[in-house]
Amino acid sequence: MRLTALLSMAARVVIPKDYRFGTNRPWTAAAKRLNPPGKKRRKVFVEPMAAEDWSVLRGDTVEILAGKDKGKQGKVIQVFRHRNWVMLEGLNTHHRYIGKGVDSRGTYIASEAPILLRDVALIDPSDRKPADVQWKFTEEGERVRVSLRTGRIIPKPVVQRRDGIVQEQWKDGPKDTSPEDTLAKTYVPSLKTLEEEVMETLGIQENRRHRRSYCLLPSIGRVGTAVPAPLVSAQSRSPPDSTVALQHS
Repeated sequence: MRLTALLSMAARVVIPKDYRFGTNRPWTAAAKRLNPPGKKRRKVFVEPMAAEDWSVLRGDTVEILAGKDKGKQGKVIQVFRHRNWVMLEGLNTHHRYIGKGVDSRGTYIASEAPILLRDVALIDPSDRKPADVQWKFTEEGERVRVSLRTGRIIPKPVVQRRDGIVQEQWKDGPKDTSPEDTLAKTYVPSLKTLEEEVMETLGIQENRRHRRSYCLLPSIGRVGTAVPAPLVSAQSRSPPDSTVALQHS
């Protein structure tokens, strides 16, 4: 197993069974404040839904079917699959104060609240009306969403990454590495070490040899004393199975 995989497993957040998911990431301070250790919150029952059956994606345009904003259409900005929630931009908002203090009233802001997935419906681009959808496969084998009312394919939304790049609209520049160069196999396995490969590539010849080294081998004399032995060359040592003769006084 690679070291990066081990590090990712070690950094993975361990979520208990009775953890109550919210709009905050489990490793953030806000989520830890709502789920302190030892506190048991009321269990929330969520309708099970397979990942392949999830039809609403971030960036889709949907219409609200129930609630105070019923009939309004908006763009999905967040998806919470653990709770079957979606969050729409500028809709189903609630107002609150932030930054309250002794000398300050704080700032009155509006923030979006999540909506259940069953309370929204995808918009059919042909007539801009809500429609039920179903996943199907095209002749090319691509999995697409199809409106059951009109039979039209609802394309997947184009999502912008955090760095502002849209992958579907990206064009390689002169300094970008092409996919062909990225996938090209340029490494040839070898039994040589890195130093040997570098020396061979640069044409470096190593003619130096290690100098002789010496060590002091103590020999046993009387009980509790050691008699120093002469210096022995590292290249003229006796075999490992030989023993040092005992010196008797």
